[in-house]
Parts: sequence; C-alpha cells; structure tokens
Amino acid sequence: MKTAFCTISTRSHRFKTRALFRSLRPYTEADFFALYTDHSLYEEDDKLYKPVQFEQIITKETAGLVKYNKDKRRWGSKPFLMLYLLNKGYDAVIYVDNDICFYASPDFLFNKLKKQSILLTPHYYPADPQRNQIWLEANFRVGLYNAGFIGASQKGMDALMWWGNCCLYNIKKAYCRGLFDDQKYLDSIPVFYDDVEIIKHRGCNVAAWNIETSIRSLNEKGELRLNRIWPLVFIHFNIYTIQAILSGKDSLLKPYLVQYTEVLQQEEPRYDPGKEVRIWKFYFKAYLNMFKFKVNRLFDAK
Repeated sequence: MKTAFCTISTRSHRFKTRALFRSLRPYTEADFFALYTDHSLYEEDDKLYKPVQFEQIITKETAGLVKYNKDKRRWGSKPFLMLYLLNKGYDAVIYVDNDICFYASPDFLFNKLKKQSILLTPHYYPADPQRNQIWLEANFRVGLYNAGFIGASQKGMDALMWWGNCCLYNIKKAYCRGLFDDQKYLDSIPVFYDDVEIIKHRGCNVAAWNIETSIRSLNEKGELRLNRIWPLVFIHFNIYTIQAILSGKDSLLKPYLVQYTEVLQQEEPRYDPGKEVRIWKFYFKAYLNMFKFKVNRLFDAK
C-alpha cells in the first residue's frame, strides 16, 4: 500500500513543518509532502519531505483558489493537495496541520483506509446541555469534525472533490449561514458519502477543545492514557492547546509540550511557546465568548 502524509504551510512556518515530519519519521514508512502557499521551496529541496508547488494543484477546475490569500488559500488547498497525491498513484493520503506532533505509530489509520473512503476526527467538545452550553453549541457553530486532520483513500476522491468545490464556493465565518471556513462542510461528508469512518480513538487529535472530555491518567510506565484505554497518538498544538497547557489547565500534557518545543527549537532555536501565545488573551477571549453567549441567551429568552 503506497501511503503519504501531507501538510500545508507558509515559508515562515517551515520549522513547524519539519518538526511535524521529524515526529512522524520513527513511526511510519509513508512519504511526506509539504505545500507552501506563499513561496516555492524547490530551490531548497528537503530530504525530510517532498515539496509541492502551489501551481501544481491548480487546474481548470481549481483555478478559483488563486482568489484566496493567506489562511484562506491554505485552508482551501487541503482537498486539492490530497487529490493531487491520490492522482499520482498513492492508495491513501492523510492531511495533518503542521502544528501537530506524533508520539506513536499512525499506521493503523492507513489500515483503516484499506476499506474506508474518508477518515474524520471529532472535536469531542464537552456537550452536557446543563453544564457546557457554550461548548455544546460550538458543535453547531464551527463543526463536529476538526479540519486539522482528514484521511482519504482512492474511494474518497469524490468526497474530496465535493469538499474542494465547497471551499471554492466560500471560505468564511458566517454562523447565521452555517459556514465556518473549510471546516463546517465536513459535517455533511458522512451523510453524502459511503464508507466514511469517524475515528473514535481518543488519543488522536488531542487538543484544548477536548481536554475536558478526555479522562487522562498515567499507566505504570508513566505514559499518558486517554479515557483509561486509549494511548496517545498525536497532539494538535495550536495556540489554544499551548495556552491551555501553559495556564495549567492540563498539567499532564506539559511534558509533551516540552518535548515538542525541543523538536521545534532544533529547527528554530529562538522559538518560545510563551511568546507565541499570551495567557491573558486566552482568558479574555474565553470571557468574551461567555459574555456573548449569555447576551444571546438573554435575547432568546425574550
């Protein structure tokens, strides 16, 4: 089975791309690909991964991608990068954001793609309607599945093309229209397409948004377990996860952040997670969201 991991980045975050693939290398024989949407890095060919030029994924059908810049271009390129690799003969392709770090073998995911067309990972937001109303409603605002991970086999090409066409249609945050960037469209894929598996392994895509719903513990070897049975596979170290760890919300993840930071500093010695995020912004945004939620509920009550 010919397999590949891919990610999309910008030149300024190349160090995160390399850290991602360094974390993967001990666990898999899959090929690695990186697309840089703001610069061609062919002149800096890397032995760790194979670069893909943005122009290589542009066809008559995907030409609309050029209207986007910065984040929207990166988000909208995901399905088309995966389609490009599947059309190159790969049996299965997994896309992951470049701020992810692996701690165990992901090859069981490729084994799933021998039968499945698409793999999705839920956010696993807290969903108690009595105690977690804000998180409960987040499922409906931003989507059930996290777009930082998606797997596809040859059977999933139609689903990827549909997702890609959705991205060409619109990438924006418009809650009243049911839109949230490239991500909210993923909610419909299990409905419209067959052989879609929702990954229930709680050690996949661990992040700030599911810290409260994962019951964490250490086994006799000192290894992190999730929900008592799931071993840790990969953590999504976006700014919210880093903020949650640095603020003490999940102390069991702190050693993994230290390890991730050490890998990043091999590529970018000046990297400091404390400078990348600001704890006060984390709490400010949390309180602001709570305020908006309560105001909206007040108007709903009337």
